[in-house]
Amino acid sequence: MVNLSVNSVSKSFQSRQGLVAALENVSLEVSHGEFVVLIGPSGCGKSTLLNIMAGLDEATSGHVLENGVDVKTPSRNRAVVFQDGGLFPWFTAQQNVAFGLKQMGIGKRERESLAAEYLDLVHLGRFRHSFVHELSGGMRQRVAIARALAVEPQILLMDEPFSALDAQTREDLYAIMQEISERKVRTVVFVTHNVREAACLGDRVILLSGRPGRVVAEYPVRISRPRFVDDANVAIAANRLAAAMKEGVANARKDEYDDDWHPKEIGLLHSSDGVMGDSI
Repeated sequence: MVNLSVNSVSKSFQSRQGLVAALENVSLEVSHGEFVVLIGPSGCGKSTLLNIMAGLDEATSGHVLENGVDVKTPSRNRAVVFQDGGLFPWFTAQQNVAFGLKQMGIGKRERESLAAEYLDLVHLGRFRHSFVHELSGGMRQRVAIARALAVEPQILLMDEPFSALDAQTREDLYAIMQEISERKVRTVVFVTHNVREAACLGDRVILLSGRPGRVVAEYPVRISRPRFVDDANVAIAANRLAAAMKEGVANARKDEYDDDWHPKEIGLLHSSDGVMGDSI
């Protein structure tokens, strides 16, 4: 069953340099319960595409369907987790998670119980009465994830939610996200520039080209779960994905640097095949 369908979506912005095309004719489908990761070089329109899926932005042309219905505005069926978490600093962790439930008209006792349940899901039960400034960056993101899940969305949209965190915290969150996927089946669309993160989390990885973003390729990830970022199989899949991204990254450098600078090759990447995890 297709949960989310992106149909020939293009997006352009007006800038001082003229019209800038961010996305061009992007089409893809996400099935119910699937964890799909969008990757691509800097500036390829990944976040723009996610915002269009969320109903936070409008496509210049094309459209997005959720269960066959046009996405035109935000909806609690599509919860979003951003890079900075977007928590209310004057609320405790539990009050942040309960906020959306209050907007839905759920009574105080029930929403407190549900907020506690979802904080337990992300292993923050004993910090439920802590304020935002008392939590680490990783803990704040777990609160944001709990808040998004508490309203029982069909689709969870995540825009580079772990990119500002240290390596160990990211690894912990990879494990938690896989636990959540098993216990609370949700359709997830996850934006990242980190190829190991993509290989560790995704059921399928969709590669976008450099600006304007187009779908270049799709890679099923056939590695058993739970996955860990330092597993050999994940590293192999990530290297294949990085090799596939090389042309887009090179084009992005041409757009973003004043000259033809590029780092020296490290010789670890090899040509990509169409499936990650086969014959491992």
